[in-house]
Amino acid sequence: MTSNIILLAALDAGPVVGIAIATLVVGALIGLFVYRLYSQNKIGVAKREAARIIEEANLEAKDIRKDGLLEAKEQQNRMRSEFEKETKERRADWQRTENRLAQKEAALEKKEDSIDKKEQTLDRKLEDLEKAQKALEENKERLKAVEQELNVAQESVQKELERVAGMTKEEASQELKDALLEGVKKRATAEAKQLIADVKDNAVKEAQNIIGLAIQRCAADHATENTVSVVALPSDEMKGRIIGRMGRNIRALESATGVDLIIDDTPDVITLSSFDPVRREVARLTLEKLIADGRIHPARIEEIADKIRKEVEAGIKEAGEEAVFEAGLHGVHPEIVKILGRLKYRTSYGQNVLKHSLEVSYLASLMAQELGIDPRVAKRAGLLHDIGKAIDHEVEGTHIQIGVDLAKKYRESGEVIHAIAAHHNDVEPETISAVLVQAADAISSARPGARRESLENYVKRIEKLEVLAKSFDGVEQTFAVQAGREIRVLVKPEQVNDEATVFLAKEIAEKLENELEYPGQIKVNVIREVRSVEYAK
Repeated sequence: MTSNIILLAALDAGPVVGIAIATLVVGALIGLFVYRLYSQNKIGVAKREAARIIEEANLEAKDIRKDGLLEAKEQQNRMRSEFEKETKERRADWQRTENRLAQKEAALEKKEDSIDKKEQTLDRKLEDLEKAQKALEENKERLKAVEQELNVAQESVQKELERVAGMTKEEASQELKDALLEGVKKRATAEAKQLIADVKDNAVKEAQNIIGLAIQRCAADHATENTVSVVALPSDEMKGRIIGRMGRNIRALESATGVDLIIDDTPDVITLSSFDPVRREVARLTLEKLIADGRIHPARIEEIADKIRKEVEAGIKEAGEEAVFEAGLHGVHPEIVKILGRLKYRTSYGQNVLKHSLEVSYLASLMAQELGIDPRVAKRAGLLHDIGKAIDHEVEGTHIQIGVDLAKKYRESGEVIHAIAAHHNDVEPETISAVLVQAADAISSARPGARRESLENYVKRIEKLEVLAKSFDGVEQTFAVQAGREIRVLVKPEQVNDEATVFLAKEIAEKLENELEYPGQIKVNVIREVRSVEYAK
């Protein structure tokens, strides 16, 4: 219908237009036909492809069904075997359980039988126990009667013993206690004596070995000096020149040096007296210089004194540095070095304190090495232990306290400070270094020739030694021998037995340590002697 309309329209439009439109219509119809043929062909191909796919799908489905059936059969067989296996295991468990139950039933039956037997035995034991209780009660009654009889008999025996012995029960008990105590004392004394002897032997041998090696290796000089300086004069005429007109020269000397000049009848000698050893040395050198120069007047005296003082101060510093170098010390404060050098002019009982300090340092260091400990602290403490003596005439207090204050001021170590404080037992030594310094000080001071003592002080010390030893009960006589290094004590044998001599010697030694000052050590020898005398007529 549409084509007819188009054709009619073309006819109306004109011949050319109509031809063109007719051509278009025909082309469109041909194209439509061709399109229908193509579509039908494509549909046929699609149908064939679909049929092929369906066929392949059916074949694959058949294969899958076959595989599924095989797998299902395999799974069914596997499940059947597992079920059979599990069934066998359960049957075995049931069988084992039945066996155990049967065994338990048998055991229970046996236990029932044993319980029955035990009950029978228990019944018999209960009967026996009742019989035993009855017998025990009867025995208790008999024992009570026997005890009463024994008490009566004991009282009668005790009365008879008191009548025969003439002592009461308390007196006899006290006598028995005294006898036992005396026996215990004897045994304890014997054991203590043996123990002390063994310890002393070992300690003495070891100490002797260490001290002997230390002294053998120490080669310090041992020189004593006088505590008063003496200046020799070429003639007695020089005394007048030293005194000067109206005593102006001697006053100038005493003022410039700070010492006292003693001019007496002793020929060709002037004595210099001062508590300060450095001032005394300055005065001695100044006076010797003036005597050699020959020009003695106040101006010259002041000039020489100033010059000598500077030389002595330089010598003091040099002596301190030399001492520190010889001891092998490092890090010593410069002020400590100066104070240490002043000990060169300080003497104690005739012993030069600087040389003594060096000797103590050597000995303490060597003993520390022998004991296997660090010798540096012992060496340092040994050199500084008497440093307080350098200024003890200027500062109040003992040389120990002064030395401790100096060591604290210049930041010495705590061990060195403690060793200085403990070297005369002012405090109890708590370190090995302090003990070694104490021992080295005693060795250096007590060796023969190290110190000199005035006759008066020596006699007083010996007398006090004998008096202290004689103050104990039972002591008959005392004798100080070996220049006071040993005290022999004779005891009364009827008052002091052999065992008590050990304790008496120890008590005497402790009293001497607490109340007497002495160099080195004192041996206390207690002697008990019993003599029986009879005359043949």
